[in-house]
Amino acid sequence: MSVRVRRIYEPPEPDDGLRVLVDRLWPRGLAKDAAEIDEWPKGLTPSSELRTWYHGGGSYEEFRRRYEAELDAPEAAELLDGLRKSARAGQVTLLTASKKPEQSHASVLAELLAG
Repeated sequence: MSVRVRRIYEPPEPDDGLRVLVDRLWPRGLAKDAAEIDEWPKGLTPSSELRTWYHGGGSYEEFRRRYEAELDAPEAAELLDGLRKSARAGQVTLLTASKKPEQSHASVLAELLAG
């Protein structure tokens, strides 16, 4: 299983495989055709409430716990299973606008997919 996390603002690379935007909101200042995304499963993204809480100063550990709980919801669990199947079939690159991808929901997803 091959999953990696990249910033959406980095240019696409030939070995990205399936490019999946995992942010709820479209990244600022980025043209949709320049992003070259294959999927945008908004049901896998943290809720607006959780995102606001985290950006308001919440801890990453608590954010992770709450986000994993949100991923247990039926729609998110189904999307996660689909992404897991894609990762088993080939390279998947999770794309985020986060300035710190290693402390974002994208890294949580990558760890769950690699799992």
